[in-house]
Amino acid sequence: MRQMSAETHIHDDAIRPVIEKLRIEHRDYEIDTGVTDKWEFRTHYGSLTAELAPGCAHIKVFAADETCLSYMKMAVAAHLAEHFGDTRGLRWQGDGQDAGRPVFFRELRVVAARNLSPHLRRLRFQGADLQRFSHGGLHVRLLLPPKDRAPVWPTVGQDGLILWPKGNDALTIRVYTIRAIDPAAGWVDIDFVIHAGSHSPGSAFAEMAVPGDVIGMIGPGGGDVPDAGNLLLLGDDTALPAISRILEQLPPATRAEAIIEVDSPADAIAPQREGTRITWLYREGRAAGTTGLLVEALRALGPHAPEPDLYVWAASEFQDFRAIRSIFRKAWGLKRDRHLAVAYWRRGVAGESDDESEEG
Repeated sequence: MRQMSAETHIHDDAIRPVIEKLRIEHRDYEIDTGVTDKWEFRTHYGSLTAELAPGCAHIKVFAADETCLSYMKMAVAAHLAEHFGDTRGLRWQGDGQDAGRPVFFRELRVVAARNLSPHLRRLRFQGADLQRFSHGGLHVRLLLPPKDRAPVWPTVGQDGLILWPKGNDALTIRVYTIRAIDPAAGWVDIDFVIHAGSHSPGSAFAEMAVPGDVIGMIGPGGGDVPDAGNLLLLGDDTALPAISRILEQLPPATRAEAIIEVDSPADAIAPQREGTRITWLYREGRAAGTTGLLVEALRALGPHAPEPDLYVWAASEFQDFRAIRSIFRKAWGLKRDRHLAVAYWRRGVAGESDDESEEG
């Protein structure tokens, strides 16, 4: 497949320190070019080269498809906007659309809903052209329009940034896991955690959703199934959809263990897979994000000398995430390429967290 590319020239006397800041922020992704004032970065979504001259920067981005190319353009534009306050008249030339509806956007319509457990509800959505969402990341952002208003969807400007509807048309945005998808049949399943009395827009939408309800979806992103021979997964209810999808997609030879916190045995649902051991931790009515059960279970494993092929994946509430990440890095000495720990939500805080948002 031909690699896609786009380029731009930024003319501004202050461009050098702004691009140097980008270099510092992405130093883990930098590739040594051996050429003065020519920098290259390779990321999950694509690569970027930047060549500096007095008062000017020539930036070129590369990616395997138009979705990833759009992500790369957006990252450059967002960096300029953050440091300049605008994008300095940025315009892209090359592959990909110039402006309009984002290539990574789809409109979805609810076609079915059912409860999987007391706290997990599955919605099936119908949509067109879903093939791109079957790979390249487990997660998507769902765009929930205001109730009783026709949805107004985002567009992309010529600089690559998303233009979001505002005021009465503002969208509620939350991150979720694609639990299952069939592009040929045109459907996608997403599981929502339901808590009584919750003020979560995602939970409220899932509880009240009926066939015909319309939402938007952008993505995919957020990492994919870990490539490892030996896998340890940890998470609470919000991570259960991601853990389940990972387990279903693992190669048969991969050894896997999962430690999952839920409210009760009635919520303990996960795919059966040979070679996988699942340990369930029950809150028994205690509030989610307050028990520390995941952290206790991890510490109970004792001082750990990780096997060379071990990869550890964890997703949880923010405070648990911080403790889990510390154990991975300090107590176990896991290198960055052998673990992933993220906060899917933060107790008492609505909206998206620093890593992911309320999910599941």
